[in-house]
Amino acid sequence: MLRRARHPDPARSGGAEGLDPVLAGEMTRIGVVRNPQSHGNRIRPPGPAPEDVRLVEPIGREALKAALDDFARTGLDLLVIDGGDGTVRDVISLLPHTFGEATPLLAVLPSGKTNVLAIDLGTAEGWRLEDALRAARRENPTIKSRPPLRVSWADDKPCLQGFFFGVGAPVKATNLAQRVHKVGFFHNFAVALTIGTAALGALFGGSRDEWREGVPARLVLDGEAQGEGHRFAVILTALKRLPFGLKPFGAPREGLKLLDVDAPPRRLHKALPLMLSGKTVPALEGLGYRRRDPSAVSLSGGAPFVLDGEVFDGGDLTIHLGPPLRFLVG
Repeated sequence: MLRRARHPDPARSGGAEGLDPVLAGEMTRIGVVRNPQSHGNRIRPPGPAPEDVRLVEPIGREALKAALDDFARTGLDLLVIDGGDGTVRDVISLLPHTFGEATPLLAVLPSGKTNVLAIDLGTAEGWRLEDALRAARRENPTIKSRPPLRVSWADDKPCLQGFFFGVGAPVKATNLAQRVHKVGFFHNFAVALTIGTAALGALFGGSRDEWREGVPARLVLDGEAQGEGHRFAVILTALKRLPFGLKPFGAPREGLKLLDVDAPPRRLHKALPLMLSGKTVPALEGLGYRRRDPSAVSLSGGAPFVLDGEVFDGGDLTIHLGPPLRFLVG
């Protein structure tokens, strides 16, 4: 019989990993949101869901919201997201508008191209629906908690939630990655190729090169305005682990983490390997490479931003952590 997870004590849910101490009861209400067009599902089509599992394959935000509204009305103990990072972002962005504070336990099937959240959670690369259901049957399944980034516009557009946000070079790298995927490179190799190509452009381009010139971005951290000017990159995450062990934010830790790099980047050939390895080098701060752990970030200037693999129009933005989400991982 499947086990149902009660909502944990908020004091115990702030990102701790391991066995959830409050699992109890029967987990009988299970829903699956599947993206059949995700990379993994196209090359390895999944089979039908069990009869007692409610499967939806919505196309577009409105259809997805309607499906989640229906799940919320009838109640859900486990919501399985079968798709890539973009599908995860779309689902968790709608959770506050559908489930409110009564968010169900989540499980992510790594069916996309890069699956950054699944890498951070330690989900097995080939994890499928049947594996998630077996994990839910265990007496003490492993639950991990992650607070998403919540991105809000000043003009009251619906907020977005995700785990990896970037302005400047990350947007250019994302546009490049889409071309890489079209050529046929996926998963960690695609990430490596994108980072490598972006690094070469930034290293060897002139100050007016598209990789180095940066974008206008006014940054305010916890109410304190930062230096004016163009920025090579502003990157935020709530993740603890990135592909290939990259550590641009320093040592892995809980909470909101930010990397702010001036444009054009100075001594990038020396700074880049130090930043990506997570080393703390005080001299880098004076060169325009700043790591911070803010509680809230305000960003304006109009530059587009990327959130979990998709580029969105910029504006006057506020970014902070949303309530932690709980993920079944094994």
